[in-house]
This record gives sequence, C-alpha cells and structure tokens, in this order.
Amino acid sequence: MAVKKFEESLKKLEDIVKKLEEGDLALDESLKLFEEGIKLSRLCGKQLEEAERKVEILLKGEGETFETKPFLAEEDEA
Repeated sequence: MAVKKFEESLKKLEDIVKKLEEGDLALDESLKLFEEGIKLSRLCGKQLEEAERKVEILLKGEGETFETKPFLAEEDEA
C-alpha cells in the first residue's frame, strides 16, 4: 500500500465502513474491504501517533514545561 495522506486514508476508511454497513456485498468482497480497512486504520493510527510525538517535541523545544493531556472530543466533555 502506497503511503497516503492522513485525510485520504481516513476518507477511504470511511467509505469502506459505509459499504460494509450497507451489507449488500458478497462475503469475499466484504473480507477484502475489511482487510483494507484494517490496514488503513493502522496506518491512520500510526500517522496520528507520529503527529502527537512531533507536537510533544515541538512543545519541549520551547524550553518550557508543558503538561500533555488526552484530547477529549466535544461529546466526551459533556
């Protein structure tokens, strides 16, 4: 699988999930899409981890001490 931009990978993953949720695919096609979705999911996760490490490095490079906190989506904060 060629290296893709995060946004492209995420969009493709969303398309795969939508197709699988519709349930109109043959078993073989569903398995093929599921496998591709797993690969994309791992790729996106890896890219997010790399971005997080870069942000932490940049923050530490400022010479100040910053506390990292988990990101909470708006719906999680309620």
